[in-house]
Amino acid sequence: MGAYVIDSALFRDQFSTEKTRQIFSDETTVQRWLDVEAALARVQARMGIIPKKAAREIDAKARVENIDLAKLKREMDRTSHPIVPLLRAMKDVCDGEAGEFIHWGATTQDIIDTGTILQIKDALAEIEGHLQETHRNVCKLATRYRDLTMVARSHGQHALPITFGFKAAVWAEEIRRNLQRLEQLKPRVLVGQFSGAVGTLAALGDQGIAVQKALFEELGLACPEITWHVSRDGIAELASVIAICTTTLGKIAHEVYALQKTETAELEEPFTMGKVGSSTMPHKRNPPTCETIVAISKIVRSTAGLGLEAMMAEHERDKIALQVEREFVSRMLCMADAAATKLAFVTGNLTVRGDNMERNLFIQKGLLLSEAVMMQLGDVLGRQEAHEVVYAVCMKVFEEGGTFKEGLLADPWFRNT
Repeated sequence: MGAYVIDSALFRDQFSTEKTRQIFSDETTVQRWLDVEAALARVQARMGIIPKKAAREIDAKARVENIDLAKLKREMDRTSHPIVPLLRAMKDVCDGEAGEFIHWGATTQDIIDTGTILQIKDALAEIEGHLQETHRNVCKLATRYRDLTMVARSHGQHALPITFGFKAAVWAEEIRRNLQRLEQLKPRVLVGQFSGAVGTLAALGDQGIAVQKALFEELGLACPEITWHVSRDGIAELASVIAICTTTLGKIAHEVYALQKTETAELEEPFTMGKVGSSTMPHKRNPPTCETIVAISKIVRSTAGLGLEAMMAEHERDKIALQVEREFVSRMLCMADAAATKLAFVTGNLTVRGDNMERNLFIQKGLLLSEAVMMQLGDVLGRQEAHEVVYAVCMKVFEEGGTFKEGLLADPWFRNT
């Protein structure tokens, strides 16, 4: 049993996906650190800063399989440092003097930040893919059900007729904007970090900028204008946009949840025989997938604040901010991908109950058309007076029963005109 749901063999697939768990696993985290170190060695060898032979050896041995992770963990505990034990482990596995040229001019945060950005890049690709699938699904719903009339609700009450296609189109446009937000943040977030001890690249002298540019070209990341060791606004923006995206998913899932209520029964999340709603009530057909998406959206939304907290970094280096990010970044992205994956499944297999939508249109026996009557009457009486007349009829029908048509025909004003 894991101490946290993402680590639990029982619950992990509710709160994450296999892909994102792998992206943020210990093995991948260490591999991304090694990827940065290897790329740095390759670039510096091409520039004549370190021996080419050493760079080839570093590149060949920079594989997580060559690192004893249990030993690495013990050394991290002993030294209270994440990267120095890795550098020592690499020195041990590299032949000759190659290990002496690892990490040349870099600082720990350079390696960790850039490794994290590489992981974020991979996770965003997963999330985007599932958001795009969801977008395609809701666009299909909008097209397929463009003429399926249903009740629009405001304040939880019947308002006017719309179509289910219209509702789905509203979902689609919100998802499209979120995909746009994700694309727009990439130049600001998918940015590498390599600037040395306090961000000045002093250790590499006049070659620092050139190494930096070549390194990030090698890694497929944007190059920063200046160090962001203590400028964590990129991670804060990521947290905020991911929170927005996941909240959209939660809102749509909650709408399905609400419209699946027994009294409404207009939508239903995918159901297959064997799916159990209750241990004591065999008749229950609950919406557990949508419930989980909504729950995830609440958790991710609460995480956005941590991104802002981590921006409060002191001086030129601040591990406090980094430790905050270490806790929430992987969790946030794992959960966001889980929500996107689940909603793609729901929207791709959604049950739409048109007969119940039609039934619900007539629950209030015509009152749903009060605005249409008021607007027509407004041409004769003026808008405000028409509202007063129709309002009186509607409230009488609501309290005493009958149909809207009957109420209109029985009203003295309509009888006398």
